[in-house]
Amino acid sequence: MAKARRREPAKTWSLFGDVHRKPTEYEVVTAKLHYHYGRQPAPFELDPKTPINTWYLKYREGSPLHTDDWEGFRDPHQLTYQTYVQRQAEREGYLDSLVDDFGRRNHDANLQTEWVRLLKRLYLPARFPMHALQMTGLYMAQLAPSSFIANAGYFQAADELRRIQWVAYRAKSLSLEHDAELASSAHARQCWEEDPAWQPLREAVEKMLIAYDWGEAFAALNLTVKPVVDAVFNVQLAELARTNGDALLALMLDDLELDSERSRDWSAALVQYAVAQCGATTELLNQWVKHWAPLTYRGMEGLVELFGHARRPLQPQAVAAKVRAAHHALLIRCGLNTVEI
Repeated sequence: MAKARRREPAKTWSLFGDVHRKPTEYEVVTAKLHYHYGRQPAPFELDPKTPINTWYLKYREGSPLHTDDWEGFRDPHQLTYQTYVQRQAEREGYLDSLVDDFGRRNHDANLQTEWVRLLKRLYLPARFPMHALQMTGLYMAQLAPSSFIANAGYFQAADELRRIQWVAYRAKSLSLEHDAELASSAHARQCWEEDPAWQPLREAVEKMLIAYDWGEAFAALNLTVKPVVDAVFNVQLAELARTNGDALLALMLDDLELDSERSRDWSAALVQYAVAQCGATTELLNQWVKHWAPLTYRGMEGLVELFGHARRPLQPQAVAAKVRAAHHALLIRCGLNTVEI
């Protein structure tokens, strides 16, 4: 008589290997979505010589930024689509309430004309470099070798779109009380393309858009251009706004800075993970940051000169020094060199 075979229990969560624990929701919905990374003979089920395969092979698999296993990286905030949307909805509710409160006090109508003119030149054209940050973030995420990296990049790009949306809101709101031209995209674009103060930053972000290697795109964006831009348009502009009686803009920028803090958190975590996997990564990232920092700093310095044009100015040299210090603090947190930039 045949013996009944004992039925072995099914292995749960086998995708993660023998981890002896139940994966988190974040891990379950994020792990190994990039089935095409490292796939032979080519990432996608097409002729290896098709443009999409050659592009990924050159700029992702062929990137000098590599490790044996990218799947071990984790976003410190462990965001999923659901948690991201919930958190940002709460933040938007806060900003909506803020706007309503200041609206009841006729805040925009009471702003000094001189301050509004400065915002027209300094703040409203910022939608264009912010779009470049968004586009580079999407590209970097698209080519990232792990979905744990890609999702963090996609949420960061969504943050940029949120920031652009509030720039547009301020443009329209100010136009209703001061000058209809403030809401003109054509005027903002002309300022972005022709104003001498903007041209160095324009050069930096447009060159960033053609950093095709995914690792260099990450280093240019998250370790150089974005931290500097964020320090100018979130932190320093908030201080200038408070000094000139625009508490609404200052509080809005304070809230948007929380998104930038999250970007710095996952960027530092990724650098630390990559360096732990391959020590040579430190020198590679140092070289990329050293390449991108001078161009970025020239862009920053051109803009902070405008801080001195306010009725109650901030000294441009002091502002530039604070921006550099903030950037250096991020690089030190990442374990990178700040001496040569």
